[in-house]
Amino acid sequence: MRRKLVPVVALSMACLLAVTTACSTGNRKKRNRSADRPAGTAAKRDDVDAAPATARATPTPRRTGDQLTCPGLRNTRIGSSRVRYRGYAAPIRLSAGRWSDRNGTTVELQRPCAVGDLDGDGAGDAIGVVMLDGGGTGRFFTLAAWRNVKGEPDYQAQVDLGDRTPVESVSVRGGRATVVYLTRPADSSMAELSIRRTAVYQLRGTTLAELSHTDARVAGASGDGDSADSGTAPDSPYSPTRTRRPRSR
Repeated sequence: MRRKLVPVVALSMACLLAVTTACSTGNRKKRNRSADRPAGTAAKRDDVDAAPATARATPTPRRTGDQLTCPGLRNTRIGSSRVRYRGYAAPIRLSAGRWSDRNGTTVELQRPCAVGDLDGDGAGDAIGVVMLDGGGTGRFFTLAAWRNVKGEPDYQAQVDLGDRTPVESVSVRGGRATVVYLTRPADSSMAELSIRRTAVYQLRGTTLAELSHTDARVAGASGDGDSADSGTAPDSPYSPTRTRRPRSR
């Protein structure tokens, strides 16, 4: 009986030793794999597909309200706390396109006007022309830009076009404003308007920066009154602002 038990016990001990060795080897392999993996990284599962990459959507321009309109400028403010109009300390309010003071000075909104995005936010801004008449011979023209702030015009920038330099047309395209107006050489008399200038402006903060301009010769123009946006000179027989005089017999 004792002889039979010895082989059985020896066989049992051998099996137990083999199982213990296999378990220890498996645990060491697991520990080695865990050590090789960076901290905080979860183990990958072969049966789970990687999540597909999400494509970035192109941001759309932020709209600040409905586009402005040229008739809507007839009762707006000229000037602001940031941009003073002709030295006035406070903005002046137009009424039906006109403002005047007790001294006889008048400010009038001219007909050339255009609407388009000037600052890249997707909303329709406005650009127009304002003329100041101090009661003398001077007629001072200003190109003005209004930003669209929640559908309301906000006076943003301006540029002085000079004395008796009527504007014929204004347009906006590609974020830039193109203005066509009449002017003169520096050494000419103020009554002479011999140059039709086409200037391109870009809104930069509170400034209308001139990018370029081209000049063409023109004869017989006058800078005394409001200009039309039809491309004709103010005293042209085809201009709607020309005053017709009775024929002498």
